[in-house]
Amino acid sequence: MTTCKCWAAAFVGIVLLPAVAASADPAAEACQKGKSCLEKGDDVSAIAAFTEAVRLNPKDADAYYHRGLAHERKGDYDKAVADFSNAIRLDPKDAVTYCMRGIAYKDRGDLDKAIADHTEAIRLNPKYAAAYWMRGIAYKNKGEYDKAIADYTDAVRLNPKDARVYSTRGFAHVKKGDYDKAIADFSEAIRLDPKDAQAFCNRGNAQLRKGDFDTAIADYDEAIRLDPKVAKAYYGRGVARGKKGDQAKAEEDFAQAKKLSYKGE
Repeated sequence: MTTCKCWAAAFVGIVLLPAVAASADPAAEACQKGKSCLEKGDDVSAIAAFTEAVRLNPKDADAYYHRGLAHERKGDYDKAVADFSNAIRLDPKDAVTYCMRGIAYKDRGDLDKAIADHTEAIRLNPKYAAAYWMRGIAYKNKGEYDKAIADYTDAVRLNPKDARVYSTRGFAHVKKGDYDKAIADFSEAIRLDPKDAQAFCNRGNAQLRKGDFDTAIADYDEAIRLDPKVAKAYYGRGVARGKKGDQAKAEEDFAQAKKLSYKGE
């Protein structure tokens, strides 16, 4: 799957069903063709194949679901919601489809509907870590940080090795001004994924807000070493250097951040 606005399927740990040997069922063959196209990142061809599959078999929840993934990845959120809704109508006990429809609702700005879908996914599968995580993101987008943190904490409990969940919980702690908790979460994210430049930048931002300028600069240095295109790291380091009185180096960092199109928060 290619990197795009619909990081969704990979984001929640969804794995496309593998292609199987050719079938005598034309609808099944069309669905498998769609999955192959989807895995290659060819969303247009995937949508065409899944459309043929549902034409031949209007009761194929799998085809609607996977066409929804393609629409979500293309940013066609209304179409994604419609396809996920059809899949749910045909298979109302599938927690993953509720979670994916929740993501589509979130992406089009319907946060309450997103929360409702993730809640239903959790009801269907109380051990579904990704549903807690996605609901937490929806709560975060609503500014309900305590609820977001509670959901992130459940996601961590169920899947303690996913660095990204610690990072999102760290963001929520930053929003609440709990910088020590944020730093602890970003540190755990770094421990789990020591090559994540953004995690170092995030921890640097928390250190900066806390007033620990030297440790912030060290984190920004590492973020830039891992990925010289992290514009926010240059900006943050510039702020930290300016606070320490090194205005010349601060201006260099600000210039580099601007060169990388950083526009501020």
